[in-house]
Parts: sequence; structure tokens; C-alpha cells
Amino acid sequence: MNDQNVQPEPRFRIRARYTGTTVTVYQAYRPQIGLPAARAGRFPSSWKRDRMTWIKPSFLWMMYRSGWGTKEDQETVLAVEITREGFEWALRHACLSHHVPELHGDRDAWKRQLREAPARVQWDPERDLHFNPLPYRSLQLGLGGEATARFADEWIVGIEDVTPLATEIHALVRAGELDAATGKLPVERPYPLEGEALAHLCA
Repeated sequence: MNDQNVQPEPRFRIRARYTGTTVTVYQAYRPQIGLPAARAGRFPSSWKRDRMTWIKPSFLWMMYRSGWGTKEDQETVLAVEITREGFEWALRHACLSHHVPELHGDRDAWKRQLREAPARVQWDPERDLHFNPLPYRSLQLGLGGEATARFADEWIVGIEDVTPLATEIHALVRAGELDAATGKLPVERPYPLEGEALAHLCA
């Protein structure tokens, strides 16, 4: 293949593991939360609904954030399969977590929007296997209020403990076996959302 025909990755694009009806997002918790959640397919009563919960479609960004599941209170990495309908509802009702004058007008207007929105979005540099930043961004979706309740009670289809996978890939990276590590990564494809659907979330 001619490298000149390879299109560069857009700066803002959702990449995820998904089916026709569901999308997989990642979170990391302490074992007292993560293990019961994986067993039951639901978060336990000790999971705090009144706090914003962040979901991440990028496995590698979750690995970066949790240090391959080694950071304190992030030792259990969960793959949470949710409905695409719920995921897209959250995106439609989300506000960017930082002020962009071209999108929001004045700062006070943005603060009001952020306060009222049940979800918020930030875009952080995607990471490679060594956690080096890449030139394109990864979506982080924060859920609060109504969105948190919908996530917990309506959107979740299943929860899997993928800590063993994180540990296995980390060991391959440490051994310098990057091709093998890459082969173990969940396959994430561009998520089929029209550009206009993300227009209010892209600077």
C-alpha cells in the first residue's frame, strides 16, 4: 500500500469496540467495587451515584490512567458494555469541560451550560503502548446526575473484569514484545457518528 494514500487520524474522533447495539467503555476501581460489579453485572450499593463517573472508550488510555491497573484504587479494570443508545444520549447532552469561545460564547454562558448538562466531555491525547502521547485525541465522557442514573440502571448490558488482560499486555510490553502486545489489544474502530453529532464537543 502506498503510504501517501493513508489518511491521517483526525484530531477528534471516537474510536471504540462496539457492536450493532452496544459499545464498550472502560473504568478502573478498587477491588471492593470492581470485583462485585463484574460478578453481578451491576455496580454494588457502595458505588457512589452522587459522584461524576468517567467512562473511556479507549483501552490504552484507561491503561495510561490506571498504570495497567496498578495505581491505588484502580486495581480492578472493568470493560463495561453499554447500549449505543445510552452512549449517544450522553454525547448529545454533554458539554465540553473547558471553555471554547467559538462554541460557547462568553465564559458565563459556558459555565451555565456545564452546570446544567448531565454529561461532560474532555479530549486527551491518545497513548501508545509506552504511554507516549499521540497527535490525536481520546474521548473521556463524564456522567453526572441523570446520566449517572441512566448509566447504572438502564444502559449497562454487561461488566467484565479485564484486569488479567491488562496484566498480560503490560508484561509483554515490559518484555519488549510489542507486536504480541498489540495483538492482544481490544480492536477499536472509528465509531459511526456523523461529524455534526460531535460539533458541539470539538474545539
